[in-house]
Amino acid sequence: MNGQKKVLGDERRSMLLDLLKSRQEPVTGSELARKANVSRQVIVGDITLLKAKNEPIIATSQGYLYLQQVPPAQLFERTVACSHSPDKTEEELNLLVDHGATVKDVKIEHPVYGDLTASIMVSNRREVKQFLEKIRKTNASFLSELTGGFHLHTITAPSEAILDAAEQALSEAAFLVDLP
Repeated sequence: MNGQKKVLGDERRSMLLDLLKSRQEPVTGSELARKANVSRQVIVGDITLLKAKNEPIIATSQGYLYLQQVPPAQLFERTVACSHSPDKTEEELNLLVDHGATVKDVKIEHPVYGDLTASIMVSNRREVKQFLEKIRKTNASFLSELTGGFHLHTITAPSEAILDAAEQALSEAAFLVDLP
């Protein structure tokens, strides 16, 4: 923190909300902390409080993102069931984004914890690379490693045709699992 004055409490959370709403791309906790002249941990607490007030903020691998309300007619969504080894994750994600889809999340069914969902929010190869780099840097595991490779993705696109093409590409690459 530098010599400038800290932004306090409700004023800081209002500032954070305005900043997140004004940006189309994720904003890192470090950037938000610099702008408010507080620690990153304070920002984590602020984001938790904003989420508790039902603000649609998600934490992605690239930072915090305010989910803008998109009219349902403009965006189509589908869940696809996939299975592959961890070393195929980059190929799978690139296949989807190369066809124009956004990968919103990954879901698994854990035998103890039940349904687990993690936000991914990647729409292009650069974001895929950033996501995978964060996995590598933190030495984190993919959720699919907990289920022998089986997982679900929620994918979105501006048309059903894009979702169809993305799903077909997954099938051709032998990533798609046919559900009964």
